[in-house]
Amino acid sequence: MLGTLQKMTSTLASPVLYQLPVGDQQLALNPLLGQKLALRYSGRIFCVHCGKKSSKSFNQGYCYPCFIKLAQCDMCIMKPETCHYAAGTCREPSWGEEFCFQAHIVYLANSSGIKVGITRQTQVPTRWIDQGAVQALPIFKVASRYMSGLIEVALAEHISDKTSWQQMLKNNTSPLDLPALRDQLLTTCAPELQAISQKFPDTPPILLSEAEPLAIEYPVLQYPSKVKSFNFDKEPLVSGVLEGVKGQYLIFDTGVINIRKYAGYEVEVTAEQVPPNPAQSPAPAE
Repeated sequence: MLGTLQKMTSTLASPVLYQLPVGDQQLALNPLLGQKLALRYSGRIFCVHCGKKSSKSFNQGYCYPCFIKLAQCDMCIMKPETCHYAAGTCREPSWGEEFCFQAHIVYLANSSGIKVGITRQTQVPTRWIDQGAVQALPIFKVASRYMSGLIEVALAEHISDKTSWQQMLKNNTSPLDLPALRDQLLTTCAPELQAISQKFPDTPPILLSEAEPLAIEYPVLQYPSKVKSFNFDKEPLVSGVLEGVKGQYLIFDTGVINIRKYAGYEVEVTAEQVPPNPAQSPAPAE
């Protein structure tokens, strides 16, 4: 199977069902757990937006011309509180109106510990799965990405807005009482949240007080005790026994790789069954 990589797609189930897009094909990953899997990078990169061949990838899959001209590559996507549309400097106002002025969710998640985050409502629960969260709880629904960013900044004064991907992959997490943490944050941040509501009197944030936490299980046979990360730019062949999938990472017995980081990379993917260990086979009946 040869084609360009895209971020893995997922379906909420117990455990999550993952597929790896390779060109126009979709490789189901859950059935490959325990099998040998190899990804060989051809040395070619194609922009995920325009499709042109590129010598280097920017911002997870864009060529340089697209990276410098597209609003979706602006820093305000990562830091929506710095929204260019709100400042009157958006490079693509029509794109901003379509993408940023739709319902967003502010949430708490437990991936490598408690964190606050935001996502478009249409990306629930995909965003939580992509982060490797084992628990998630929506707390606000808002009318724009800018507003969600302001709330996130207020809450991030008291809890993290980052995920430690190494700890997430080691599964070093303990169950958390997300509703209790939410209530504590709402009390602590009440003045800041009130000020944000007053800033948007026509579309104030909607508190999702009745929301229930979601628990997420991942298809992992064994978590790594040490995390070694593969890099296609340094070593074109990534191979080993597939031991799990979590977030946007493939977990091999030889290391891990962030698939989303290499979107647009042309890769050949092959899988083969691992032969059974004779020493572990049952003795023949006499």
